[in-house]
Amino acid sequence: MKREYLKDSLQVRIKEEIPSIYRHYTRFEIARIIGARALQISMNAPILLKLSDDELRAVRYDPIKIAELEFMAGVLPITIRRPAPLKIEQLEEEAVELEEVVEPKEELEEEKKEAEKEVVEETVREMLEGVEEEETEEEKPAEEGELEE
Repeated sequence: MKREYLKDSLQVRIKEEIPSIYRHYTRFEIARIIGARALQISMNAPILLKLSDDELRAVRYDPIKIAELEFMAGVLPITIRRPAPLKIEQLEEEAVELEEVVEPKEELEEEKKEAEKEVVEETVREMLEGVEEEETEEEKPAEEGELEE
């Protein structure tokens, strides 16, 4: 019983110590925001907080620490976009639309296959006609004045 009370009081104390800005973001979002701002600071972007030289020396001019201070102060102009979850009806509508889009593609593929077959058949016919013409030229009797070999 005592242990549960200590655990609960510790959680309450930890929640009170966490700045309110941390409660709005996941740990991954916080890491991304601080990392992006630290990169900006390392590329000589202006620092958004008014820090004295002593404070900068205390953080050892570390861009990550400076970015963390700016984040905790809430002065960063960085926003997070989270996609809103879709309703089931919207998902079903999108599924129907996708099915409608897929069907014409299948029809187009069938038409392409038929067109390819026609092209192949036409080239085969042309090749056969060329072979037949060569055979008929060989079978022609020699005309007068021509010598047979």
